[in-house]
Amino acid sequence: MGYVSAVPVPQPRAARVAVPTGGRRSLAAALLLGALGATVVLLSAGQIWAEGVASVGGGTVPVEADGGAVTGVPTALAIVGLAALFAVFAVRRTGRTLVAALLALSGAGAALAAVLGATDSAALDAEAARISGDTAAAVAGLTHTAWPYVTAAGAVLILLAGLLALRFGKTWPAMGGRYERSGTPRTGRKAPTVDPDRPEDLWKALDRGEDPTRGE
Repeated sequence: MGYVSAVPVPQPRAARVAVPTGGRRSLAAALLLGALGATVVLLSAGQIWAEGVASVGGGTVPVEADGGAVTGVPTALAIVGLAALFAVFAVRRTGRTLVAALLALSGAGAALAAVLGATDSAALDAEAARISGDTAAAVAGLTHTAWPYVTAAGAVLILLAGLLALRFGKTWPAMGGRYERSGTPRTGRKAPTVDPDRPEDLWKALDRGEDPTRGE
């Protein structure tokens, strides 16, 4: 009775982890914060920020100004920040740091502009002058809504996304990482030689997804 030698079956190799756990979490958080923040800024900037009344022909008419009329800075910076958020994945090393800094600065600038615009009356005065035809017209009963502060809150989310990118961006993957600069796929390492008389080599070849009989 012959004996069959037991050949250890290699276990499938674990898939290479592209992004550490902490990197995955920070990546997801940055994407969520940045996208949500830009959406909030763009939507709230279109809402009414200030209201009042203007004197016209012995009477009064209501006037109002939306965020775009008060200041276009938050909207512009939200668009810049949204572009920077996705550009982070197209660059590496120093370029990624610079783009992440741009993302953070976009959020900070949009938040500052929104807060400054929360008490602005120039847009309403301009609207009153347009309606009345009097360039010296001023608005009475001026009130401000909460939308400038909602805009600022959205901008802070963009700022947080930028700070996450600055802190953890080095661990995030980059688009096209499997290609060289020339655009051609990287050449893999030469497959090890398989000895058909060694069962362990056959198992290793199968584990790599190769045909062990190829080349015979």
